[in-house]
Amino acid sequence: MRTTALLLALLLVNAHSSLAQEASTATARLTKQNDQFAEEIVNVAENVYTAVGYSVSNVSMIVGDHGVVIVDTGMTVDDADRIVTEFRKITDKPVKAIIFTHSHGDHTGGVTSFLGAERPQIWAHKNFGSEYRPLTDAGVTFQSVRAARQAGFKLPPEQRINNGVAPVRYPKAGGHAFASSAASKPSQFLEGERQTINVAGVELELVSAPGETNDELFVWHPDSKVLFSGDNFYRSFPNLYAIRGTPNRSVRLWADSLNKMSANNAVALVGGHTKPIIGAGEVKQVLGDYRDAVQFIHDKTVEGMNKGMTPDELVEYVRLPEHLASKDYLQPFYGHPEWGVRTVFSQYFGWFDGNPSNLFRLTLKSEAERIAKLAGGKEKLLSAAKDALANDDNQWAAQLADHLLAIDKDDAAAKEIKADALTKLARNMVNATARNYCLTVARELREGK
Repeated sequence: MRTTALLLALLLVNAHSSLAQEASTATARLTKQNDQFAEEIVNVAENVYTAVGYSVSNVSMIVGDHGVVIVDTGMTVDDADRIVTEFRKITDKPVKAIIFTHSHGDHTGGVTSFLGAERPQIWAHKNFGSEYRPLTDAGVTFQSVRAARQAGFKLPPEQRINNGVAPVRYPKAGGHAFASSAASKPSQFLEGERQTINVAGVELELVSAPGETNDELFVWHPDSKVLFSGDNFYRSFPNLYAIRGTPNRSVRLWADSLNKMSANNAVALVGGHTKPIIGAGEVKQVLGDYRDAVQFIHDKTVEGMNKGMTPDELVEYVRLPEHLASKDYLQPFYGHPEWGVRTVFSQYFGWFDGNPSNLFRLTLKSEAERIAKLAGGKEKLLSAAKDALANDDNQWAAQLADHLLAIDKDDAAAKEIKADALTKLARNMVNATARNYCLTVARELREGK
């Protein structure tokens, strides 16, 4: 009997040691990602420079004959002012044009720093603002709460490692990192599929490229063969679905846009975040892998849907091939393959998973009361949740706590269990947005919010 107890104790110790190692590895991997946004002015090609790490997003400058063109402007004026200072060490030519790759505020918020006495042209896609506008028009406001959770804006600095593809920043009060301000209103628009413009002696091609947003475009500079991709590429698995909540992102169109980018045979690729990719061979490989990963998520999900699979079944069925899953630029630091699977299903089939039991489900409270009865009463259910937490079965602990909170939303013990479970789960997550979201909700539970 003593031998059995000792063996069980050793197994428990080993299990806890393994989980601690997993948490340490996840934290180390995410921390290493900070290298991708160390502050640097990268001379991408002749007369082409990119400011990496000075803001949440990359800001680029193309130097022309009698002026410069800026691609994206960073998230805040403070960030942009520092970038302007660095760019002015390279040239004092005036800004003749600003191009927004899309309307997210972390790419447009610094625009006023680049506006001189003569307002430059401001170019964007004709659908500029199309992602956020429907939420505003409908009066949807809770997205800002979810966005703050995803980004970790409510977390103290010691709990934030990074945002997966960006360094830690805190927006000013009242700001929204994913919405553009009035100051960033474009003056010129890409109306069709593609358009060539010439500003300050710089010839550029603007190409419509729906992906992370429907108002995304990429910028092609043929003289230097540099491609500015916006947020359709960064060194992470793409955010095919944002957990803050967004209108649908078409995974199929995202793959098509990556195909269009790849066709340019660029020698340098400047993503919306993280360090540029330099070298024709490497750019070709990276864009090909990125496209293949996005296309695979789409096609394999559709294959499973045609077998009658539900979203929960699909996330087990759809697994990136190892030759893609192992690539450093396809690690789930920001987006996650499982979220892509679910968004493909939702795009084509909507909310109903095909199981008739889910057409008219019991209310959460009714289901939870029945689960508690099965467990032998609410106290037994609470005990099971505590046991799960003690054994580092943290996902199960969180789900059991959800049942308890459905019965009584003010249950202090259940709140504590869920907060602890989410905190422990977060430590095992290499995905920054999921990590931030879990840690933020844990804090809210502890603070009684």
